[in-house]
Amino acid sequence: MTPAKSEKLNISPDTELDVLRKIVEITNSELDLNLILGEVVKIVNEMTKADSVFIYLFDDRRKHLTLMASKTPHKKELGNVTLKAGEGITGWVAKENKPVAIGKDASHDKRFKNFDVLPEDKYEAFLSVPVVYKDRAIGVVNIQHKKPHEYAKGTIDLITLIAKQISGSIQHARLYEETKKKALQFDSLNKVSQSIISHDYLDEILNLIVVVTAEMLNSKICSIMLLDKNGKELKMQATHSLNKSYTKRPNLKISGSLSGDAIKKREPIIVEDVQENKKYQLMDMAIKENLSSLCIVPMVVKDQAIGVITVYTKDKHVFTEEEVNVLQMVANQAAVAVENTKLVDEMVRAKEALETRKLVERAKGILMKMSNLSEEAAHRLIHKKAMDSCKTMKDIAESVILMDELQS
Repeated sequence: MTPAKSEKLNISPDTELDVLRKIVEITNSELDLNLILGEVVKIVNEMTKADSVFIYLFDDRRKHLTLMASKTPHKKELGNVTLKAGEGITGWVAKENKPVAIGKDASHDKRFKNFDVLPEDKYEAFLSVPVVYKDRAIGVVNIQHKKPHEYAKGTIDLITLIAKQISGSIQHARLYEETKKKALQFDSLNKVSQSIISHDYLDEILNLIVVVTAEMLNSKICSIMLLDKNGKELKMQATHSLNKSYTKRPNLKISGSLSGDAIKKREPIIVEDVQENKKYQLMDMAIKENLSSLCIVPMVVKDQAIGVITVYTKDKHVFTEEEVNVLQMVANQAAVAVENTKLVDEMVRAKEALETRKLVERAKGILMKMSNLSEEAAHRLIHKKAMDSCKTMKDIAESVILMDELQS
């Protein structure tokens, strides 16, 4: 059997200039990260006649590379396929900050990592180039061919130059997105703060908080659960979910639950995939609703956890430190709202109790004088009338006082 011949593509100076001109136009005009990456994939594809073009980017902590753009529509995989720094050929390129060009049998390379969801893994030729910004790799551009393919030095140099040119634009686009995100977070926190100082009912305040939080973190389900009087169960208080079974779910026991752990430790609990977590208790719902990542944040006030805010995402999501911190601020503000409402309720009840006591004392005095009763007998009479008529002692006392005033 004759071995497959290795193809070689030589790029003309005119093509090279045209490619660089297009790259410069993109870097000078776009601030949308997805558009930038999409255009780069298109240009590289046209230039190399590749069967596959991927772009991976590092996360903020430089621990994972995530697939962000591809020639082939991989809607489910974009943002979800991840590699650790140093993992696979792509991870090696990012870690070592060096390109790798393999003309054939790329899957036989000892650094290769297979993804079942990416059929491109079966392609023969593989060119991987780091995207470098200020001498550090922030991502990787991968080019693949189905058949053996010799990557000329000029091609590798040009891809390296393109990767270097777009690195600044990628960072600027990320900064722009981060600025927009922070503006949304600030607006959301402001809405939460305004709700806390408003005179709306607690249920309305908490419902507003879950809606705002869900929008802020692009969450499929966001809910607030509060501890019961015994401190042993969490009761659903507000939720942003279309699932009625989730809304009407029974109380969650503190013992043995992830939310209970957040309460006990007074620390956020993050689960990358609830469907793979043995401690997670709502597996049927997670599968039915296609839920993946979960962040549980305790609602803390005066060093006491009184409930939790839970946030689910449909796709796997790495909750950043900043996202968790913002969610913790929202949770603590929600805790303040609950505490303030409790204090107001206690004040109202105390005021009503005092008013009732004054009325009953006045009514007792009238009965004692009118019927020559002792104080104890007058009190028993008011209490019996209240029980027999299914009314409050306050109602009976007001009737006695009104009758006395009418007779005066």
